Amino acid sequence: MATTEAQGQSPSRGRASLEQRLLEKIRRHERVSKNINQLADEQLTLGQRLADGLADGVGSWSFIITFLVMIVLWVGANGFLLVTRGWDPYPFILLNLVLSFLAGLQAPVIMMSQNRQEAKDRIRAEHDYEVNLKAEVEIEQLQEKLDLLREKQWQELVAMQQRQIALLEQQIKLLEDWRRP
Repeated sequence: MATTEAQGQSPSRGRASLEQRLLEKIRRHERVSKNINQLADEQLTLGQRLADGLADGVGSWSFIITFLVMIVLWVGANGFLLVTRGWDPYPFILLNLVLSFLAGLQAPVIMMSQNRQEAKDRIRAEHDYEVNLKAEVEIEQLQEKLDLLREKQWQELVAMQQRQIALLEQQIKLLEDWRRP
């Protein structure tokens, strides 16, 4: 789902067409709610799934702890082996290269994942608006039906009261006629 601005429509015009589609769905008794996560996941490419998986893995405590342990082992092994000529002597230039390479690859992948999440959040917000709008329209329709029922009941009560008044007037007239000699 694209936003109305992206489609070249003004927001109010986009809302009006959304309301028209919504009224049509209500008329046909269709559901508006849907699982946005499932719809978004079905449209992901393999690269996008990999980027999301990488972003999920890199953003976990297990990755951070494992990575810290690996750095400590690297520095410890090279510090111990420095006596016998380690493979990456102090100031650990190879380690800096690996860390820079890792950071250079992680940043764009995480940004891609965040952009997708932002797009999913935007779709979710539009969907929430649509569901709320449908609920509002249906509540208004229910209120109109209740008002019509209430009006009908008032009319029936007034008619019933008028019949009762007419019957009472007949009774009063009969009583008056009966009391007169």
